[in-house]
Amino acid sequence: MRLNHLARHAGLAVGGALALALVAAPAAVAQETATVYVVHGVPDTPVDVYVDGKRAIDDFEPGTSQGPVQLPAGPHKLALFAADAADGSGSPLLSADADLPPGGNVTVVAHLDEGGNPKITPFVNDVSSVPAGQARLVVRHTAAAPAVDVLAGGQPVIEGLSNGQEKALEVPAGSVSAAVAAAGTTDPVIGPADVDLKEGTATFVQAIGKLDGGKLSLVSFTVSDLHS
Repeated sequence: MRLNHLARHAGLAVGGALALALVAAPAAVAQETATVYVVHGVPDTPVDVYVDGKRAIDDFEPGTSQGPVQLPAGPHKLALFAADAADGSGSPLLSADADLPPGGNVTVVAHLDEGGNPKITPFVNDVSSVPAGQARLVVRHTAAAPAVDVLAGGQPVIEGLSNGQEKALEVPAGSVSAAVAAAGTTDPVIGPADVDLKEGTATFVQAIGKLDGGKLSLVSFTVSDLHS
């Protein structure tokens, strides 16, 4: 299937928001909420996740995601410790402060930067209406690797995507055979793999891991019911 390029540039509006995906909103909490997804993309590092000093996720495995979660707007504190940490004291592997805006829809990714250092990057999810017969595909580069091209049918449809960036396509619904290659090349470093894009959905694909050692993979999730 030929992909029609749609240039979209999502802002990184929620600094360090990973905490917000990791704790369910108490039933009695205020009405202002947001929707959050979280992706764990740091290889070989199962973690325990603490939110506001309390353990929220035990043994969160790399290459997995959580969400959607409806959470109260407002500030939160996050700390990631090695799995099976006795408690939330001491020095965490990663930490962040977060302030989630009301009505937001975000994904936060714990991943490696291009140099292989762990970090947290937030993305605003485009969950606007999708035209009839179409689907949205959003590709995010969150792996320790140089800039990449996304290929469909062996041809680049997204070019020069760097670590921490994302691009979106709106395409006819159906199955798409896609691959990821180093920018300017057509030799895949991930894939090719078939992606099933259903009408009226948005599929968010995160490339995670590291090029060195061949530990690149994909984590994806889909938001449905976006028909225009």
